[in-house]
Amino acid sequence: MGERDLVERLLGSGDADAGCDGGFAVLAEYVEGELAGRDVRTLFPAVAAHIRNCPACADDYRGLVALASAGEALE
Repeated sequence: MGERDLVERLLGSGDADAGCDGGFAVLAEYVEGELAGRDVRTLFPAVAAHIRNCPACADDYRGLVALASAGEALE
């Protein structure tokens, strides 16, 4: 984790934050869009901000990316 990431986690980024419930509601769509090459940080800025600020949701995000990537490799 970089210094900027640590500061944002401690102080917040100043961006709107979707919260755990809001982020989880669209996390699959967020990951699918990212893997398809879309600019999900622009499409879902509040979710991107939340993933940066919430270690638990960041872990869920990374796990879903790994799972989706593994599924693509099997196809």
